[in-house]
Amino acid sequence: MPESASPEQGQQPVRESFGSRLAAAMASRGPLCVGIDPHPQLLAEWGLNDDAAGLERFSLTVVEAVASLAAAVKPQVALYERHGSAGMAVLERTLAASTEAGVLSIADAKRGDIGSTMAAYADAWLRDGSSLAADSVTLSPYLGFESLRPALDLAAQYGRGVFVLALTSNPEGKSVQHVGGGDSVARRIVAAAAAENQRYAGSLGSVGLVVGATIGSALEDLDIHLGPVRGPILAPGLGAQGATPADLRATFGVAYPTVLATSSRGILAAGPSPAGLRAATEGTLGGLRSE
Repeated sequence: MPESASPEQGQQPVRESFGSRLAAAMASRGPLCVGIDPHPQLLAEWGLNDDAAGLERFSLTVVEAVASLAAAVKPQVALYERHGSAGMAVLERTLAASTEAGVLSIADAKRGDIGSTMAAYADAWLRDGSSLAADSVTLSPYLGFESLRPALDLAAQYGRGVFVLALTSNPEGKSVQHVGGGDSVARRIVAAAAAENQRYAGSLGSVGLVVGATIGSALEDLDIHLGPVRGPILAPGLGAQGATPADLRATFGVAYPTVLATSSRGILAAGPSPAGLRAATEGTLGGLRSE
């Protein structure tokens, strides 16, 4: 990641904020994040073994194929964890390869805890020098938004970002996120993210939200307005999960320019050929760019 100035000895490097870097990537490449989801079935379809070697071949092929096209890549951490320490070593190499290739990374870890445990998660995913450091990480706020404070502050310190779960499209999510109606849990999370982004100058803050692309009318039903957040909206569900670019525009309305649409299986199914992955990525981007 580029540094904007050489720091004095003992000081942290000054780095452009994650929000600014993501906004530039979305403007130059398009609003697409490619998920790296090495499910056992996908590995098999690619002719790869369900082991660390197959995992690495899969992951690095995706990075190589899409790095020049997508604004970000999003490795699903659980699918590396299932391979133990060997899988986590592959994740480390995948994140390093993403940085080397010049594409932003979002570690889809959905971490959330309290106190020193949350601080340890933040240290793992957001601190310079950590082998797991990504440009950003997904977080779960359901122990209270303020429980995320160690990650929020460390992300700001190191020029990295976070994406906080707000409105997910799984049916079970409503049992927590929709509670309160007009003063819903989700609405409070959105408001907290907006307040947090006041610390960031420029067009886009570094505290993003995860809002499913297939939530339908939930934003309207809960009277939630995403425009004031001034942060990126990570919207999983494009492609194989059923959402179309037209759905994204209808769902997010005036906030659509800040939406980073995520497609995983819809693009990954075009592998293992790098040319096939690139063609699927370009096709998805064409849909997102068209009016």
